[in-house]
Order: sequence, then structure tokens, then C-alpha cells
Amino acid sequence: PHRKVYTVQFNRPKTLNALTSPMGSEFMRICASLASIPVVRAVVLTGSGRAFSAGGDLKFLWDRTRTPPDENAEIMRGFYGMFLGAVRTIPVPTIAAINGHAVGAGLCLALACDLRIAASNAKLGVNFVRLGLHPGMGATHTLPYLLPPQAAARLLLTGDLIDASEAASLGLVLKSVSADDLHAETLALARRIASASPVAVRATLKTLRIASGTGIDAALQREADAQAVCYAMQDMQEGLQAIEGKREPMFADVVRAHK
Repeated sequence: PHRKVYTVQFNRPKTLNALTSPMGSEFMRICASLASIPVVRAVVLTGSGRAFSAGGDLKFLWDRTRTPPDENAEIMRGFYGMFLGAVRTIPVPTIAAINGHAVGAGLCLALACDLRIAASNAKLGVNFVRLGLHPGMGATHTLPYLLPPQAAARLLLTGDLIDASEAASLGLVLKSVSADDLHAETLALARRIASASPVAVRATLKTLRIASGTGIDAALQREADAQAVCYAMQDMQEGLQAIEGKREPMFADVVRAHK
């Protein structure tokens, strides 16, 4: 690493860096370690292979469909904390270098970082509703904070994937650069941060995070509760089966009110 810039890279390329609980435990350990190193001034988060992170692991999601809702709500809060809570324990700026697709929980983790730069070939989106699932991992809090309300609602309610250029135009990422330039561009930004006063940067970052984090706990609890309800529904199974069958989901009409 550059003398004061450290990089954390997800290394499950065969599964497109899908997020799992064991991966979350290791991520927490790494973030805690970085938080304890006084010389760290910036941290870059990226993925290996073709994706930043494709979101939740399918086995984990199938397991949720077989778990009682009250247990699922608790499990999901813990799962959010492994990633969102962990990255926010790092007291210096975090930059997501979005090297490829960042989808669902994968994009939410990138959004938890303080800054984002995306490779031009990356696709970004929160596709939860395409799975039959309420958005989670802070999506319903972070997107309305970062984007105009209509833009946030469109992404959350359609599950659309957008390219890096559109993400930059919306302000979801700082900019879109070629895949070949992503590492250099991200490192240059991290080094500029690292060359500034570490005391002033840490204090400013704390102020920014107070603003962006206001209301996050209530949003995460709402998301966990709503996801727990969705896991018990047929729509969720149809969404997962559609992914495994590489087809579009066919959701039935609502027959009763959902919470």
C-alpha cells in the first residue's frame, strides 16, 4: 500500500464476491484492525474479478426462506452490522473502487463508503424488489440521502440497474472512469486525502457521518422487519428460482395486504 493508504479487496471472484456471514466476520476483523492503526489515513474498498459485489449469497437467501420471521429480523440486523457497521468503524475516509457490478447488498456496502468511483463497465442497482424482497442494508436510508427523491424512488421501486455514467450523473458515484484507470484514479484521490491534516480530516469525516447517519438505526430496523416478512412469502421463492433459472420472475397478484 501507499504509505498511508490501505486497500481491502473482496476475494470471492467465482461467486462475484457475494456477501456471506463468514465473509462479514472477516470483514469486521479487518476493519477493526485498520481502525487501530494510527498511520492509516484512507482506505480503498474494491472487489476481485468481474464484480465489486453481486449482493447477497443465494444459499444465505434460501436459508432465510426456511427461518421464522422473528429470527430473520434479528439475523438481518446482525448481517447489516457485519458490513455497514464495520466499515463505519474505520475513522478515516473510505473509498469504494467499484471495479464491476455492484448490486443489491453489494451496492449498499459501496454506498456506506464515504466516496465512490466506478469503472465505466460497472452496473449498479438495488434489485431487491426483483427478488420479491424489501430493500435492506440501509438502501432505503442511503439512497434518499444521496439522491433526489424521485431518483431514489425509481431505483428502489423498479430494481433497475444503471451504468456507471448514469450513476455519476445522478451523483451516486463521484465519477466514472475506464476500468484500466480505476486503480490509479482511486489511489490518487486517496493520496490527496492522505496528504491533508489527519486531525482535520478525521474531525470533518465524523461531522459528515453524523449527518448521513441520522435516522439510520430506525431505517435498518424497519428494513430487517420488512425483509423478515418477505422471506416468508412465495414471491421470494419465485425471485430466487428465477435467478437460478436465469429467467424473469413471474410474481402473482397480491391477495392480502402486506406490511
